Amino acid sequence: MKKFLFLIIPVFIYADSLKSLLEFATQNNDLVASKEFVQKAKAKEVKSKENSFYPTIDVGAFYQTENKRVVTIAGDIYSAYAKVSYDIYDGGKKSHQLAKTKNEYKSTNFNLESTKKSLMLQIVEEFFNIKSLQATLDSKQTAKDSLGEQLTRVKRFYKAKITTKDNVDRLQSAYDTNIYEIQSLNFQIDSLISALELKVGKEIKTFDNSKFKNFKSCKLELNDDIKAIKAKKDALLNDFKSIGSLYYPQLKIEDSFSFYGYGRVDALHPKSVDKQNKLMLVLNMRLFDMGSIRDTKESIMISSQSLSSQMSYSKKAQTMAYKLALLRIKTAKVNIKSALSALTSAKRAFGTISKKYDAKIVDNVVYLDSLTNLTMATSLYEKSLNDLQIAYAKYYFYAGKNIEEFLQ
Repeated sequence: MKKFLFLIIPVFIYADSLKSLLEFATQNNDLVASKEFVQKAKAKEVKSKENSFYPTIDVGAFYQTENKRVVTIAGDIYSAYAKVSYDIYDGGKKSHQLAKTKNEYKSTNFNLESTKKSLMLQIVEEFFNIKSLQATLDSKQTAKDSLGEQLTRVKRFYKAKITTKDNVDRLQSAYDTNIYEIQSLNFQIDSLISALELKVGKEIKTFDNSKFKNFKSCKLELNDDIKAIKAKKDALLNDFKSIGSLYYPQLKIEDSFSFYGYGRVDALHPKSVDKQNKLMLVLNMRLFDMGSIRDTKESIMISSQSLSSQMSYSKKAQTMAYKLALLRIKTAKVNIKSALSALTSAKRAFGTISKKYDAKIVDNVVYLDSLTNLTMATSLYEKSLNDLQIAYAKYYFYAGKNIEEFLQ
């Protein structure tokens, strides 16, 4: 398949490193872009709340005409005006709303970082799973070549009536089964690469031998999901205070300056003032609302308690995952030693049995078993190496770190 031309050409001339894939994905992934738009929208909302502390200026105009004129009022009146308004005191409502919006903005930042880190972990897992499947594919290809040579050899012996048909059939069956497994592996790898390309946001042709730096133990810190929940909770508490401020006096000042013009005037319908400045000081205070604000505050507190429980559970889950990730690394290292020992033994055994098989000391059943063991041991060893890299990625992820920083 075209995605695996690197198996027969110089592999790493234009290979994509895992680090470059992570960098590209965090800049081009559609889900990340979606979170960035949410973040930008919330940043604009913060700016809007900050600007609400300044006075407002409104301008307007009106034109009034009456079919039947009223005594003492001109038949036509037109006006233009400008009004300046300023909230002298609002019980702290705007301050609390600003604090709420800022915490919501923090939450969107943490959500964005969480999306990026989760995406990185998924890409790392798929990257090394693909590498494991490619290693299995390589071992199957090697086994296919060996089986093909032996099958050709045994067919010649059968024609010369030196061996039996069942020996040919055994090798033919093993060869065909191997072909089937190779095609299945190619499909699995193609599927994983397609999924990886969707996450990264570009076509991927080849992979280099990326890996993590020497393992470094990290102190557990809260992940971005938990930080986002905390910011949401803080925003709710700000909302709680904002609503409570409605029980405080609200003091507002307004200054309006208007120009007037008149039409259809006479002695009974005279002009009025040409211009007027009106200053208003408005005091408002809510005395009774059937407990509406009280119920709203109680609802907010219940929602806050819900977030507290969610945050507590998430902390426990992260701690558990962090400990399991460390155990996964230890297990992966033990598995590498075992897989290497098995591979060494399988290579040695296959070398010996191949010579005996060529000398007709053992039959093809023993040869096929030995070849199968070598193929499995080879792919298992490569998989154990890649599993260790995945274990590193999970550890850094659950420690609350940026995976990309630990790559070579």
